[in-house]
Amino acid sequence: MSRTENLRQVPNRGSHKCFGCSKNNPSGLQMKFFTDEKSVFSWLTVPEHLSGWNNLVHGGVLSTILDEIMSWSAICLLKKIILTKSITVDFIKPVFIGQELRIEGNVLEVKNRKEALLEGFIYDMDENICARSIGTFALITPQIAKKLGIMDDEALQDMKPLIEE
Repeated sequence: MSRTENLRQVPNRGSHKCFGCSKNNPSGLQMKFFTDEKSVFSWLTVPEHLSGWNNLVHGGVLSTILDEIMSWSAICLLKKIILTKSITVDFIKPVFIGQELRIEGNVLEVKNRKEALLEGFIYDMDENICARSIGTFALITPQIAKKLGIMDDEALQDMKPLIEE
């Protein structure tokens, strides 16, 4: 049985250059996301050019992975455009370059119509937690995203299947 067999892939047209999730960024992580409608998942092996100390994944990259899984969890599960307000990361176990990882994101609480609390986890393939995070995310409308210059019409069109207006 495939690890994604009972999951739906989250659409990401990738017409952007996001370091975390764009297939058009050759230096990025090119993360893909899947959901069971309760959580969002990704599987990833971090490439060598993103190392910190010898053979270890840089902590900033691990933080990016956690920010990305929490962001896509909010987009997919809450159907909103988001901006990260804050994240806290706990590094529990070293993560090595070339090690396959499972990443999971969950919505913990919708505080109000403008803010949500999410969590993210990075697991090794033995299901040990390597890092975890808690993040507060601003929930914004397409109109606000456009007004702030965060997203243009093309990006908003790409997001349309994922968000409620």
